[in-house]
Amino acid sequence: MPIIRKAEKKDFDAIEELYAELEEDAVLYQPEHFVLSKKGDRSNQLEKIMQSENQIMLVAEDENDGRAIGFAHVIFARAKEISCLKPQSNIYLQDLVVTKKLRSRGTGTQLLNASKEYGRKKGADFFRTQVFPQNKDGLRFYERNGFSIKMLTIECPF
Repeated sequence: MPIIRKAEKKDFDAIEELYAELEEDAVLYQPEHFVLSKKGDRSNQLEKIMQSENQIMLVAEDENDGRAIGFAHVIFARAKEISCLKPQSNIYLQDLVVTKKLRSRGTGTQLLNASKEYGRKKGADFFRTQVFPQNKDGLRFYERNGFSIKMLTIECPF
């Protein structure tokens, strides 16, 4: 089983490769919104995430070679101050990926569980994420892990 831990600078190259896999899916599902990043573009973002008090990057480390084989980027947020909204906080799963060749072995669930623990420690009221509607495997994964549809995002191009 992989070891789940907070990302370190030594993980950046592996995380860049994992983002490439994630972005390939995003471009496939919604080419009108996504492009592939250039190698190295994510490093500045990763530095900011690691320095933030309200974000965390968790990695799944291969127990044999220590390389990151998956990650979860989680953001802690409070509800907007709008009179009809309950004053709640949540954690938002910005990104989660496990390298394709090692999927369906429980690593994604381990990352989700570690993300949930981060949320509990931050005092979050709930856990939120988004998934492409065409990503049937992703939908099943999240449903197996306790997620359910609460709202649908719709859009109209101009």
